[in-house]
Amino acid sequence: MNVSAQAFRRPGERSWSQKCTSLTACQIAVYLAVCFIALLSLPNSIYSPEVLDFVYVIGVLGIWRYLWWGNHWLRALVFSNITYPRMRARAAALWGSGWRPRHIHIQLTTFKEHRAVSEAVIRALVRDIRASGIAATIWLGSSEAEDEQRIADHLALVGSDCDITLRIIRQNQPGKRVAIALILRAMSRAGISGDDLIIFMDGDFVIHPGMLRRCLPLFALDPVLHALTTDEYVEVIGPRWMQTWLDMRFSQRRLAMQSHALSNRVLTLTGRFSVFRARHVISNEFIRLQEVDCLDHWLWGSFRFMSGDDKSSWYCLLRKGVKMTYVPDASGTTIEVVEGSGFRRMVENLRRWSGNMLRNGQRAIALGPHRMPFFIWWCLIDQRLAMWTMLFSPMLAVAGTLKVGFAFLVSYVIFVAVTRMLLSMVLWTYAPRVDLGYVWTLYANQLLNAGVKVIMLWRLAQQNWANRGNQKSGIDGGGWVAVAREAMARYLTFVSFAGLFLAAMIYMRLLELPSWGLIVSVFLN
Repeated sequence: MNVSAQAFRRPGERSWSQKCTSLTACQIAVYLAVCFIALLSLPNSIYSPEVLDFVYVIGVLGIWRYLWWGNHWLRALVFSNITYPRMRARAAALWGSGWRPRHIHIQLTTFKEHRAVSEAVIRALVRDIRASGIAATIWLGSSEAEDEQRIADHLALVGSDCDITLRIIRQNQPGKRVAIALILRAMSRAGISGDDLIIFMDGDFVIHPGMLRRCLPLFALDPVLHALTTDEYVEVIGPRWMQTWLDMRFSQRRLAMQSHALSNRVLTLTGRFSVFRARHVISNEFIRLQEVDCLDHWLWGSFRFMSGDDKSSWYCLLRKGVKMTYVPDASGTTIEVVEGSGFRRMVENLRRWSGNMLRNGQRAIALGPHRMPFFIWWCLIDQRLAMWTMLFSPMLAVAGTLKVGFAFLVSYVIFVAVTRMLLSMVLWTYAPRVDLGYVWTLYANQLLNAGVKVIMLWRLAQQNWANRGNQKSGIDGGGWVAVAREAMARYLTFVSFAGLFLAAMIYMRLLELPSWGLIVSVFLN
């Protein structure tokens, strides 16, 4: 297996018009023309009196969601064109003046990575450390002697001219959280200063040139900044459609991150590459949260988190009320090796991401808007609302089809086709290339992600991490209690989906609620 040369550099900054070739522009024009002609060819079922109320609901939901998207886009434009350029100019001036941190600490976790991936990660990291002229310590968290030897050998080969110390922390229990906690305890014992900078980095993330010079000066310029996170690209060694799907998701992430950063917070501090001021990170509270983060749930009782270490880091700092930011031009490439079924891997990723979001979002919302900017607090609430509205619209479409006919469903499909094309045109400004596959990948992702979130809402204790040795976690114990819990989770999942569909059917007057008089007569007689 080889890592491509593209993984070592950031895709060139190009405008939408530069990314879009004449052929692609013609394809977009033909796509929209076909949608328009198809809409004109259909009988007018949209404005039928039988479904006019339904059309209004679809319209209101659509306006709400697209205005929310538009709000994020506007905020992202303000951040990328006004706020961040000022930050970048000041950081570049400070770096150009010769300022350097006295030492950086890199917390690097790895688990059975392919040799080519590990070597690419070390090679890129050493290149940036060498260019920066900074002394560094790499704290390697690993459970495999083979991984440790491979990284040590390659570091000696490519980094012998740099002031880099490798400290290997062998974990005594499985799990990435254990590795991180052991590293942080070792750092604490080493007497790290509260203003030292600690990088959290994954063992499959190849940083692009200039990562350190773009990130590190921001902490010297802003004493209240305690964490920042960076941009991410992905190289999929596997199905081509997964490359399109992940490119699309990371385009969404870039837009959202820049919007959130305008409020001096982010919604995640990615474990791929984030930088922290050491003060809170080496505290016992932070370390214990990494090690034994848990949640008390009415159905599943008390359970520990297996994945989501980045969300635990984020929650700990959010609770402290400290400033966080996003650096859009500091980036790297994640090497995603997909073995086996691509679809299964996608669903497992969605389950893990959705579970982490639901587990941490619930307690972050409970902190209240006084612990964070109101916009960020509302974003957390919106994450939970969006999964229901995303499912309700297609259910209304099915109900409308049952009432009016197949033409109504075709009209809805055309509506989806046009709106997702418009949203994709926005996302292409944040994508490395214009890919027409975004259009329906975006809708499929929204629908599948919403469904997975509803399923995970009732299964917060069930966790699986496929690319970390297929680790699984649930509730300790078994017997009838475990069976009863799973039965209740299935029942609540069924009620959630069925309740949404029944609401759509009742709203479309395909079903009628029994009258109060009928209910009373049933119970009295």
